[in-house]
Amino acid sequence: MCWRRVTASVFSAEYSGRDRLTRPVHLVSKLNWECKVSKSRVTLRHVFATIIWPRRNILFVGLVLIVINRLSGLVLPGSSKYLMDDVVANSDVAMLKVLIVVVAAAIAVQSITSYLLTRILSVEAQRVIAGLRSRINAHVLRLPVGYFDDNPTGALVSRIMSDVDGVRNLIGTGLVQLFGGILASFICLVLLIRISPLMTLYVVFPITVFGLIMLKAYGYIRPIFRERRKITAEVSGRLTETLNGIRVIKGFSAEAQEIGVFDAGVYRLFDNVRQSLTATSLVTSLTTFLLGTATAGVMAIGGYMIISDQLTVGEFLSFTLYLGFLIAPIVQMSSIGTQLTEAFAGLDRTEELMNLATEDSDVGRDIDIDAISGAVEFRNVTFAYGDGDDVISSIAFEAPAGSVTALVGTSGSGKSTIASLAASFLTPTSGTILVDGYDLSRVTLESYRSRLGVVLQDDFLFEGSIRENILFSRPDASEEELRDAVTAARIREFSDRFADGLDTVVGERGVKLSGGQRQRISIARAILADPRILILDEATSNLDTESEVLIQESLTELMRGRTTLVIAHRLSTIRKADQILVIEHGRIAERGTHAALIEAQGRYHELYTYQARI
Repeated sequence: MCWRRVTASVFSAEYSGRDRLTRPVHLVSKLNWECKVSKSRVTLRHVFATIIWPRRNILFVGLVLIVINRLSGLVLPGSSKYLMDDVVANSDVAMLKVLIVVVAAAIAVQSITSYLLTRILSVEAQRVIAGLRSRINAHVLRLPVGYFDDNPTGALVSRIMSDVDGVRNLIGTGLVQLFGGILASFICLVLLIRISPLMTLYVVFPITVFGLIMLKAYGYIRPIFRERRKITAEVSGRLTETLNGIRVIKGFSAEAQEIGVFDAGVYRLFDNVRQSLTATSLVTSLTTFLLGTATAGVMAIGGYMIISDQLTVGEFLSFTLYLGFLIAPIVQMSSIGTQLTEAFAGLDRTEELMNLATEDSDVGRDIDIDAISGAVEFRNVTFAYGDGDDVISSIAFEAPAGSVTALVGTSGSGKSTIASLAASFLTPTSGTILVDGYDLSRVTLESYRSRLGVVLQDDFLFEGSIRENILFSRPDASEEELRDAVTAARIREFSDRFADGLDTVVGERGVKLSGGQRQRISIARAILADPRILILDEATSNLDTESEVLIQESLTELMRGRTTLVIAHRLSTIRKADQILVIEHGRIAERGTHAALIEAQGRYHELYTYQARI
């Protein structure tokens, strides 16, 4: 199966609507991700069209403020000429007072404009970052299940939260400061030429050389920053897995092993940082060399011109200060350039992620099901992961509306794959799955899954209370409906023992509850969803014998009138199924009712007899 490439951009695509998370769809299946998206490279033109131009008004305000800020900053060096040549030389106290007032006013303007720049642009930058994170998260949640099988959760978290951070240097003060630095440098250059063309010509040459080297350095640094984002995501992903699996690690005394894995990752990150530091330190060293060379030359030429009366002391002082104002923005631009390079590297990775096709992006899915009775049919369905061997082959059966179909067989026989196909988490390699006569590959996922309920062996619970986890399937359910689901799943038998009852916090992944308690919450969640099609994957696997009897009664009530696919290793739980499919090596080896299969004394009889002896 190959997912169609989507060309929508993270920056221009609008997030239309807020699809309700109506079902805990976590059937895990291994999918070889075939449609690898080529590495995107975000261009300046693209960023300008999608990020900068839509916010041109607020950026224009920022540009006006930076112009005022830079012009006011030039008052101090300009006034130094009058201080030395007029005030000091002529002992003009009146002019000294005027200069002090003008300089003080300029400093006040600089302070106010600096504050407004940060207040306006930095806030807008954070708003853009929040919007991008929201849009990326919405896109990631719509990726196929197979993508999550192939990518660590921690790495995805890092990509959603960290890769867009650099945008603050585009919308925030970074880009405006870059413009302001260029403007200030240009103005200073003009003023320097007016004071002394000879000294200006001397300082322009090393500045030009520095600029060319700086551009070359940033072309080298950008791939390093891109790789750093990737490494950081990988290390974060492994660390998240380590912390989630801390009981397994301690149970096998594997702390040293995990420490070694993490150390290898952080030292890979160190090597990357070392490369970028080497490149940026080169830029910094060139800046120091530039400043030193320019200063030494100006001292020599300026001193000679003062001695020969070609330059006044005030003009020399102004030239020196203007030179500082010329070089300072260049130094600042080198830092801003590094930040912008890092921003583009993060946006490269973001664009790459957003170009992955979502599972609901297939234009062939154009049928909305308003209401279904729940009849399911597999017609010669075959499925393989990527180019591998078939996991299931030529599966054909009918599950009439309201019937119970049980899938049994040894581990790895293909039962969960069939369930994943029925839940539309996977698409058949060949063959057709029909729901009420509709080809499931043509039905919109939202309209189908909103009528689907699942209870999984991996009874995943979210951080929060028992109540919140049950209401996850139907957040708008009434208190009475919640109470009925709690009663049916026998939740009260353990929740009443907690001081907070249904408001008891279950901990991450329900760690504060037993396996059986978590499973009952999962069943209550499915009961509240009131689905037409129900998939039970080892729904009683974590229950003790007493709880299993109680839950079986709840499941019997839950399955009544609903089309149900049951995966069970405990064959005693599926005796009343309308049909039992024995799956062996990806094929249906036997089918029939419990009584008929026992009488046939085939593979099902062997499995049942073996379990009975145990």
